[in-house]
Amino acid sequence: MYSVDGHAKMLADRVRVAAYREALRRTVTPGAVVVDIGTGTGVFAAAACAAGARRVYAIEPDEVIHVARDLAAANGYADRVEFLQAESTRVMLPERADLVVSDLRGVLPPFGQHLVSLVDARARFLAPGGRLIPLRDRLWAAVVSAPDLYRRHTSPWDDEACGLDLGALRRLTTHTWHKARIEPAHLLTEPRCWAELVYATIESPNVRGRAAWTVPRPAVAHGVGVWFDATLADGVGFSGAPGAADLIYGQAFFPWPEPLSLDAGDVVDVAFHATLTGAEYEWRWITSATAGVAPGRVTADLRQSTLAALPLSAAFLHKTAPDHVCTIGEEGELARFVLERMDGTRTQEAIADELVGRFGARFQGRDQARIFVSGVAVRYAR
Repeated sequence: MYSVDGHAKMLADRVRVAAYREALRRTVTPGAVVVDIGTGTGVFAAAACAAGARRVYAIEPDEVIHVARDLAAANGYADRVEFLQAESTRVMLPERADLVVSDLRGVLPPFGQHLVSLVDARARFLAPGGRLIPLRDRLWAAVVSAPDLYRRHTSPWDDEACGLDLGALRRLTTHTWHKARIEPAHLLTEPRCWAELVYATIESPNVRGRAAWTVPRPAVAHGVGVWFDATLADGVGFSGAPGAADLIYGQAFFPWPEPLSLDAGDVVDVAFHATLTGAEYEWRWITSATAGVAPGRVTADLRQSTLAALPLSAAFLHKTAPDHVCTIGEEGELARFVLERMDGTRTQEAIADELVGRFGARFQGRDQARIFVSGVAVRYAR
C-alpha cells in the first residue's frame, strides 16, 4: 500500500506520466472500454477518458480509490469511470475491454502480484484484438564497479559496533538487492539484455535469464546493476538505464559477498532467477568469473539468494514444508474466534467484549481487544 507521499512521488515522475498519457492518447479509440489496474489516484483512468474512452473500469484495492473518485468528478469524468475497490483478480466485469493499462511494477517488473495480475487481466478482461499498456519490458544488466555504493550497504556491518563482530549481519545484506541510483561511470561493462517480458504472451510470473560479459579493463567490481526499459505503445516508452532521465523506479544493485578483482579479458557470467513465492519474489543471482589469461579457470563461483537474507529459523522453515501437518496457533485461534462472530449481528465493540471474556489473559482490557478486532475487520470483513 502506497502512502500519500508515495503516490505523490509517482505523479512527480514526469517522464513516466507523460509516456503513459501519450500511450493512452495513441491507443484509446473513441468509444473504447478501458480497464485500469491499480488505478491509485486515478490519473490514468482520467487520461483514458480524455483520450475518448466510453467506459473505464478503475480497479484499486486500497483506500486511495476514494481520492481517484474525487479526481474523476473534479475533471468531469465521474459518469464514465466505474471504481472497483478490490484486487483485480477478484473482479468480474460486465463487458470485455479494448485496452488494459497498468503500472504495478516495483524497481523491477517482477514485483508482488504484477505479472499474475496482468496474465489474469489479459485472459478475463481483454476482448479479442485488445491492447495492453505496457506492451513489453526488457531487463538489462551490467557489471558495476562502485565502491561508494557498495560501502553504503556493507560498511555498517564492517565496523565493530559495541566491540562486536557483525559479520553474520553483513552476510545477510549481501544476499539482498538494493534500490540504487547507478551512474554511467559505475558501469564496468556494456549492458546486456537478459530477459524480455512480452505482456501479450507471458504466462508465468517467474522470470529467468542470464548475461555474460568480457571485462574490458582491470578493475575491482562490486556486483551487478539491473534496470528495465519499457515499451508502452508503438514508439512510446522510457528507459531506466543509468544516465537516462531519473525515474521513480531507479535501478537495482545486486552486490557480491566481496569485491572481485578482475583483469581485462576475464569473463563474468550471471544467471538471474526471480521466483514468486506467495506474495513476494525470491531472487537468486549466480555468478561465475573465469580468467581470460587461463581460459576455463574459475576465479569466482558465487550463489546468492534473497531467501538467504532472511533470518529464518528451522521452526519457520518447517512450517512452510509441503508435508508439514499444521495445527492452528494462539493468534489463529483469536482470529477464528473473531471471524466466527462477524455474522452481521454484532458490533466490533460487542465482539471485543466477548474476546476479553474468552481470552482475558491475552488482552489488557477492552481497548486492546478492540484494536485486535479492528485489525481482523480491516483485513477480512466487508
